[in-house]
Amino acid sequence: MESQISAPASIAPTLPRGRTIFIVNRFFHPDHSATGQIASDLAFHLAARGMRVAAIAGAGLYDDPSADLAPFEQAHGVDIHRVRRPRYGRATLGGRAFDMLAMHRAFAAALARFGRPGDCVIAKTDPPLLSVALAPVARARRMALVNWLQDLYPEVALDIGAAGMGVVGRAARAAAPALIAARNSSLRAARANVAIGERMAGRVAEAGVARERIAIIHNWCDDTIIRPLPAEGHPLRAAWGLAGRFVVGYSGNLGRAHEFRTLLDAAGLLREEKDIRFLFIGGGHLTGALQAEVSARALGDAFQFRPYQSAADLPLSLTAPDVHWLSLAPAMEGLIVPSKFYGIAAAGRPTLAVTAPDGEIARLVQRHHCGLAIAPGDGAGLADAIRALRAEPDRRAAMGRNARALIDARFSRAHALAAWEALVAATALADK
Repeated sequence: MESQISAPASIAPTLPRGRTIFIVNRFFHPDHSATGQIASDLAFHLAARGMRVAAIAGAGLYDDPSADLAPFEQAHGVDIHRVRRPRYGRATLGGRAFDMLAMHRAFAAALARFGRPGDCVIAKTDPPLLSVALAPVARARRMALVNWLQDLYPEVALDIGAAGMGVVGRAARAAAPALIAARNSSLRAARANVAIGERMAGRVAEAGVARERIAIIHNWCDDTIIRPLPAEGHPLRAAWGLAGRFVVGYSGNLGRAHEFRTLLDAAGLLREEKDIRFLFIGGGHLTGALQAEVSARALGDAFQFRPYQSAADLPLSLTAPDVHWLSLAPAMEGLIVPSKFYGIAAAGRPTLAVTAPDGEIARLVQRHHCGLAIAPGDGAGLADAIRALRAEPDRRAAMGRNARALIDARFSRAHALAAWEALVAATALADK
């Protein structure tokens, strides 16, 4: 099948000469996926601070694969250039691989068309390994490259076993050393590499990147609208039949890098404790498997599933649970950071981190006394943690206050955007 993806053709007039900050990511405004939202937040912030900013993104939406957005628009002072979405499809690993290569080509072509010497390009990691495609363009056009690392591929795919499926999977595993070498070369060529956690920064350093070219800027949520609300009288708890229950929540994507069997084992042990409810809000690759297991284990009375909530409804949906759980497979530590932690903490709720005991989030919740860490596979430990927090409302409230204080002190949206502004000024505009 012939690819229908291409660089944008009928687009607004060529950008004026001068310094421009390009942000490149598959999703961008009006998309509300996690990566699209924070990319948009950064672009709009830099534009509001007087910088010339442009985004290069795909024409689709995360939750609407059929969407085909306009090739060009302006929003909040940002020029948005969109490449056409891939047509190979995501039903097979091969189709996803072809889509990724096609998007790499389209994004590189768009950057080559619009980029000028002295510009800065901030390359995210969706599609994976995007820096490999953009580094040669940045070098040829004499642009400053900043890699914004949300994850590290191909290690993520290899460690979750996606590359072990079929002929294409075996080919991907065989190609992994070459892909890692190319990725590492693009990191070393960058003016700066932004990791979203300490463990990830360590992995980047192990790839041979100079420490002075590594920065840690954590992801964020909109903590100005997500704020603690009391459970008593909470409108969503009443509407969803959760008033008077102890609610263990999950909000966001449940993907291949996560696991849910620890939670199910805990729920089984808590089966007879009828005041406990598990509220799942979101979706993702593993959601169907979780629902099937809940049914197979006859736990349906204890679980409630809700779809993704709009950004406007997050202040309510994130405060509906008494506590939240999140998970990350231990092999993913340093490759991915569960950014849903920031929304949980902003809502003033404790986190039950089902992750490696020395993992990024586990260390945070233990160091700042804003939750509990449970090793994956320890269903009994998770059940005990849920019982303990249910039985100790004062302790639970203190953890919630600590969580919100941590956001205000270190992980607020304002902190992150100010750090990004300083980094862009230091890397892209220092020689202006």
